[in-house]
Amino acid sequence: MSIAFGSINTGLPKDIVQQIMNAERIPIKNMETRKGKIEDKKGLVGELSGLVESMRGTLNKAGNARSLRELKIETNKEIVGISADKNIAEPANYQFEVVQLAQKSSAMSSGFEDPDESYVGVGFIQYKLPNGDTKEIYVDSENSSLTKIAKLINKDSESGLRASVINDGSGSENPHRLILSLKDTGDANKAEFPYFYFVDGVDDLYVEFEREAQDAKVKLDGFEIELPENKTSDLIPGVTIDLKKAKPGEEFSINISEDTQAVGEKVNTVVDQVNAVLNFIKAQNNLDEKTDTSRTLGGDIILQTLESKIRGAVFKDIETQFGNFRIGDIGVAFQRDGTLKFDQEKFKAELESNYEKVSQILTGHFKEGGIKTSGFIDNLNDLANSSLRYPDGILQSRKKSLEGNIEGIDRRIKQRERMLEQKEKNLKDKFSRLEGTISRIRAQGAGVAGLGAGAPDVQQLG
Repeated sequence: MSIAFGSINTGLPKDIVQQIMNAERIPIKNMETRKGKIEDKKGLVGELSGLVESMRGTLNKAGNARSLRELKIETNKEIVGISADKNIAEPANYQFEVVQLAQKSSAMSSGFEDPDESYVGVGFIQYKLPNGDTKEIYVDSENSSLTKIAKLINKDSESGLRASVINDGSGSENPHRLILSLKDTGDANKAEFPYFYFVDGVDDLYVEFEREAQDAKVKLDGFEIELPENKTSDLIPGVTIDLKKAKPGEEFSINISEDTQAVGEKVNTVVDQVNAVLNFIKAQNNLDEKTDTSRTLGGDIILQTLESKIRGAVFKDIETQFGNFRIGDIGVAFQRDGTLKFDQEKFKAELESNYEKVSQILTGHFKEGGIKTSGFIDNLNDLANSSLRYPDGILQSRKKSLEGNIEGIDRRIKQRERMLEQKEKNLKDKFSRLEGTISRIRAQGAGVAGLGAGAPDVQQLG
């Protein structure tokens, strides 16, 4: 006769603790799923914030009359180069002629066969600067080649004189020459060119060609003007003119006008940035039976608020010196799909008709007393700033709220994990003790069965 307890180790599955713990972790998985959904929403809020931030950056680039304005310059670019400060220059047309370019005092020496092997002897170079100062450069036997003389002259940075050794390209036996020149151009910078005094030289150094300094001469609207340099900012306010070539008798125009195309491109960029925000809102609100609203911003108050504020900016009356207008009066209006459309032809016509009016509709203007009115771009900028403002802007507040929810879930998950860790340890201890108890019972059962095997069979009575 034997005593049996069935499958030892209680007959329970070997991974019973793991199965229990998996069941206990189901709430954690649910919390992690919820956290993932909130993180998806946070990502969408971040994407929307990025679009609004990008819109604000574009608005800042055209946020006032100066930054909005662009000028167009039409002229003969072969003869002059022109740049204009759009904050100073005014649209106008000028007649221009370059009679003579400014030049600096310069001289070219006699020719030498070799610039390094030539020997002009020992002596000095003497010259007089425009301010009356006389300069002398001593040349010893170690520096009496053409190349080394040039180095001696250039070594004195305060001399006002510069030297270079060139090959005149003549193909003659003595093509290498020394060119000497002053730094500044104009009649006021005429110099008396060097007197060379050398002894014991093999080659003779002297000035063979000389060119005097002179002023530039131009004609502006028929009147001749002398300039000390070939570049000036004094002729036309806000305009820098760089003279490239003299063309006496060839008059041409310098036409400065408002660049309506460039201004239109800036406004079009603003409209594109606003539409990026509106398209995002539209996509989030495009719900159907398959949409998981727990992972999107569909119907969220921040979308409604932003869209409402954008519409308010579009339909808001704007005060100008020419009356009250809306942005739609210059070509920016809503379409049926809820986005903005920019009518470039209408905008261009309005801009060419009255630049100041259009500028004030976009950027406002200063009234008496220094009070500034708000234009369309100002209204959009206020919208962007209030939405992104930390910590109470609608986007920042929403982001902060979602981050708080995520942090709360993380705390609960950690608390639950710590609790389950202890519970798993307790379960393992309990089942370990149970295993030991059952093992002892089995051992006792085996002993009893052994005693029964040596005893005589009991006769059945009756």
